[in-house]
Parts: sequence; C-alpha cells; structure tokens
Amino acid sequence: MRNVRRIALIVLAVAAQAGAALAATTSHATHTAHHAAAGNPGPIQISLFPPVQIVREDRSVGGVRLDILYGKNVNVTGIDWGLVNHTTGDELAWQAGIVNYVEHNGQGWQDAFVNMTNGEFTGLQSGLFNQSESSNGVAFGVVNYTKHMHGLQLGILNMTETMHGLQIGVGNYIQKGKIPILPIVNWSF
Repeated sequence: MRNVRRIALIVLAVAAQAGAALAATTSHATHTAHHAAAGNPGPIQISLFPPVQIVREDRSVGGVRLDILYGKNVNVTGIDWGLVNHTTGDELAWQAGIVNYVEHNGQGWQDAFVNMTNGEFTGLQSGLFNQSESSNGVAFGVVNYTKHMHGLQLGILNMTETMHGLQIGVGNYIQKGKIPILPIVNWSF
C-alpha cells in the first residue's frame, strides 16, 4: 500500500510538471482568436459551477483546473480534472472526469465516461463513449465515433466515415472503406 501511495504521488508530481511544461511551451501560433479574446490565462481554477469559480468562464486556464461539479472556461492548458469539464475553445491537457466536452480542438488525454470534441482531437480518448470530428491517435472505449480517424479505434462498437488505421472490436464500421462492416477487425490505409 505504501508503494502504491508513492507511485501515485510520483504520477501526480510528474503530471503537474507536465502541465506546467505544456503551459509554458504552448506557442502563440497554436492559439486562435479564442485565446486573444480570453486574455492572460489564470494558473489555477477551482470551480463549483459557473459563476462560482475562481477564473471567470470567459477566461482561459493555463495550469490546473479542478471542477468540483461543473467548470467552464475558454481554453485550458495543463491538467483538467472534475465531474464535468467544459472548454468552449481549445484544450491541451490531461482531462479526466465523468464528462469532458471541448467545443473546438483538443490535444492530450481525455479520460471520462463521455468524451466529446467538436473539432480535431489528437492523443488518447479513453471512456465509455468517445466522439470527435476527426481523431489522430487512439480511441479506447465501448463506443468510438469520429468522422475521420487516423490511428486506432479499440472498443465494442467502432464507427467512422474515413479511416487511415485499424479498428478492433465486436462491430467495426468504416463508411468509405473497401468492406464497410466487419466484426473483430477492420482497416483502411
């Protein structure tokens, strides 16, 4: 049990360092007009629900965001944990909760029962339901859906319109694939 606690503390310390490094190295070129509108990001966000939160919902967070019930900000960079995590702009973070929702683009790791990114997601999505407009990386869940997939979908039901990669699951659907529906394994390269 002591070793488990030590490992957990080390993982948290590394995650905090990674979040700080991500916040420090995010280039101005990757920021959209949403970043400019959001001003300087707050380093720490603690939210019960908007407007009961440290950083206003029309501002960004660069560091750590803890959403006790529900948190909403423009952009988040770093660590984003809570029950319901809502980003109206872009996300570059380790996002963990019950529901993760990013209205534009996401990058990093989304881990929740429900992960949704309206734009492009790059990284790992792990949960019961994973959804994005386009995905580069790995979607690991019960149901994985994206319009355009580059990488791996691993789940019970995997669905996409276009695929450059591999699907592994009970049901695999690539709308524009040579064989659109296959059990166990489907692919398109």
